[in-house]
This record gives sequence, C-alpha cells and structure tokens, in this order.
Amino acid sequence: MASRSYQNPPVSPSSIARDRLSSISSHIMGSSNPSVFTTSTVAAAPEDPLFGLMKAYREDPSDKKVDLGIGAYRDNNAKPWVLPVVKKADDAIHNDPNLNHEYLSIGGLPDLTAAAQKLIVGADSPAIQDKRICTLQTISGTGAVHLGGLFLSKFHPQKPTIYLSNPTWANHNQIFTNVGLKIASYPYFSAKTKGLDFDGMLQALRAAPSGSVILLHACAHNPTGVDPTQEQWREIATVMRERSHFPFFDTAYQGFASGDLVRDAWAIRYFIEQGFELCVAQSFAKNFGLYGERTGAFHFVSAPGAEGAVANKHIASQLAILQRSEISNPPAYGARIASRILNDPALFAQWEEDLRTMSGRILEMRAGLRERLESRGTPGTWDHITSQIGMFSFTGLTETQVKILRDKWHVYMTKNGRISMAGLNTHNIDYFAEAVDSVVRETS
Repeated sequence: MASRSYQNPPVSPSSIARDRLSSISSHIMGSSNPSVFTTSTVAAAPEDPLFGLMKAYREDPSDKKVDLGIGAYRDNNAKPWVLPVVKKADDAIHNDPNLNHEYLSIGGLPDLTAAAQKLIVGADSPAIQDKRICTLQTISGTGAVHLGGLFLSKFHPQKPTIYLSNPTWANHNQIFTNVGLKIASYPYFSAKTKGLDFDGMLQALRAAPSGSVILLHACAHNPTGVDPTQEQWREIATVMRERSHFPFFDTAYQGFASGDLVRDAWAIRYFIEQGFELCVAQSFAKNFGLYGERTGAFHFVSAPGAEGAVANKHIASQLAILQRSEISNPPAYGARIASRILNDPALFAQWEEDLRTMSGRILEMRAGLRERLESRGTPGTWDHITSQIGMFSFTGLTETQVKILRDKWHVYMTKNGRISMAGLNTHNIDYFAEAVDSVVRETS
C-alpha cells in the first residue's frame, strides 16, 4: 500500500498579515508607558445617595414598596404627569411649519429669556425698567447655579465665602466648590420645632464677614419645606443690607409651592425693590414638568445707579463668554415649550391651573398624612407636615427609623428623613402612615 505524505496546509498572505499586525500590536502595548490614571490616583467616587436610593427602589421586588425619595411630581397613581398645557404647546411646536433645529444664540431663546425675566421679577420691576437685569438660558437650575457660581468666582473682587443654609440641596456644595468658591453654612432648620431657626439664621448672617454671598431659597426650601414669612424676609433683608451681603436666590418651585406665581416670587421681588444687587437661578423642571429637558435661566440684577445699565451690559457680555466655553448654546426643545406657554395668554392661564392641580394634590397629601398620624396617636407632634410647603417635608424621622422603614416596610426616603410628598397618593398613604406609626413606637 502506498504511503501517504502529510503536509501543513498552505498559509494565506492575509493570515500572515494578521499575525504580523497582532505581533506589532502586542509589542506596542507591552512597551507602552504606564497609566497616569491608576486606581491609586483616581479613587472610586461614592455613589450619589439619591440616585443610589432610586436604584435600590427599582430593584426591590415588593409590591408594597413606596418611593418618597425622587424630587419629581407624580399623579395619584404614582405615574409621571405631563402637564396638559405642555402637551398643547408640544403639539403646536410639532405642527409649526417653520420649526428647525438650528443653534440658539449663546444666551438662549430670546422669547424665553424675556418672559422668564418678567415671570420672576415682575413685568413692572425697576430692574427691567432701568435695564439692570440680564438673563441667559441655562441647563435647568443646576446650570444656572453653576453659571452664577462661576461668574462670582471669576469676577467678584473679594473672592467671598458663599453661605448655604443647613441643610440645603446637596448639589449646592459640590457646584460651588467645583468653581473654587469657599463655602460655609448658616443655621436654618430647627430639629426641635421642625421649623425655621430664625434667630440662629440672623445671628449667623450678622457674624458672616461683610460682603459675603448668601444663598437663599426663594420658596419651598429644599430639603425642609420650611420658608420664612414675609415679615421674616424683611428682617433678613435688613441684616443683609447692614452687612453688605450679596443675595444669590435659587428658585425651582415658583408656582408649584403655593399655586401662586406672584406669592412664590415675593422674596426676590422685595429684595430688588430694596435696591439689592443680586442674582437668581431659575429652574423650569418642576413647575413645567420638564425634568429631562433641562430648561432654566440665570438672571443678574445690577445695583441701582447711574452705571447700573452699562455695568449690566458688561456683566452680560462676560456671562456669554463663560457660557460659550461650557455649553456653547443651550438646548432648544424645552425652551420652545416653556416660551410658548409663557407668551400665550390662554396657555399661561391653563399653566396656572395645572400648577394649582399639582400644588393642590400636595396639600391634600400633607393634610391626609397629618390626620392619619394624629388619629393613630403616633408619638410626637405632626403639625409640621402641614406648616411646611412644597414638594418636600422634613418629617423628623431619624436615620435609624428611616432604615427600618426601608428594610421592613419597603419605604424609600433619604436618610435625613426628607420625603417627597408627591410620592404619596390615596393608594399608599394609609400604608405609609401605618409604617411610620409602627416604627416610631418601636424606636421610642
């Protein structure tokens, strides 16, 4: 029998080329410089507490779970609510034959910024009449706070410390430190009364170095839901004038807090009438339900005087340069929706009605929760549930109690006891009241 000869199959030129490239790649990678950004150089950042809470809620399989963490309005079925007026404006935009997707200007959509000015300071404001206010469209309230902080960091001659309420929206701390501003705090919430620590606040404002920047929540304070009265605002203004402090207002809930747009802007308008130079960060996320569209505005009001209008032009020009270097041009979609509503009298009236719907449901949940806790005889006092205002309530629950509520009852809230009232509805309010009553008794 003839013997067989076994030979290796022929190697194709393409296979040779691949092997060669693999060899070269391996050689290059093997001899590359070591990474600059090693694990010892860049430590893992802690998870954002609120978004971590949201993740835990989503992964909880319980059919009884209650989400009281997220700061977004929910209807009585715990579903996101698109405002009817927003649907109308959206339909009109899509049916507009002139719609395009060109860039907005650096300052944003002019129809929006002009309307946003009137909304927050009033159409007859001396700041508008004297041309002492400039406005740029921003990436919602977060972008407005950031732009204002960046401007102060770059141009304020004293490089002052900015004072934040204790507590405040957690993101304030990171935004201002990221732009190089020093931060400090002033007392705000009284754990004893579950209301405003007014004396502590005034004492801290008097003790702060002259010319400090004071961050103020215009209404529906986040996270406590505790606001000064108009008389208290007058006293705050008096102390700030004596100390030459600079007010930085953050307003995310105009119209959403009380259902009254003018009432919720009262503090800002009062400070302007009193001749303060100030700035305002304005968000349209909550009061239009445009959470994902990131629509907002930053306003700078220059001090009254002969140079006020010219100084404000200079400030506007510098803000535009800062904006150009960061986002270049703000997004158009949410701005078009808000602008249509703000500039159309019929849509504006419907928006006011939608605001009353949202704020009214929140008020009903506040009254309902307080009534249920008091009727059960839950230890403690619960009148603060209805005296606080807006989306959030500082319940007074301890971190230990919050943990039990989460582990045993599948109720999710931030560990400081803050709840989003919008997360309550007629389907879960009895369950939540039962859970709170049980946990408070268990830990008392």
